[in-house]
Amino acid sequence: MQMFAKKRVEILIERALLKRLTDELVRTGVSGFSVVPLAAGRGQAGQWDSDGQIGDAAGMYALWCIVDPGRLDGLLEAVFAIVSRQVGLVSVSDVEVVRPERF
Repeated sequence: MQMFAKKRVEILIERALLKRLTDELVRTGVSGFSVVPLAAGRGQAGQWDSDGQIGDAAGMYALWCIVDPGRLDGLLEAVFAIVSRQVGLVSVSDVEVVRPERF
C-alpha cells in the first residue's frame, strides 16, 4: 500500500446553491465528490432542522471532495465565491489516501 497526502474539502451549503457548486467543482477539475442531505444542525444563525419542510428546497447539504494540495487554492477561490454570500461553511483538512502499490 502507498499513502498519498491530500486535502479534504467539506462544504455545508443551502440546497438552492448545490447545482451551481457541483458544476463549479467539475469545471475546476475535481474528479469526484459526495453529497448528503443534512437533517439538523446549529451554527451562527442558531439551531435549525428539516422538520415541517415540504420537499428539500430549503434544506442544507454537505459536500466533500479530496484533492491534490496543488489544486486547493484555485478550488477554494471558486467555491468561496459561491458560498460566501449564502449560509454555508467551508473547511479543509489534511488526509492521507491509501492506494494499492502498482507493479
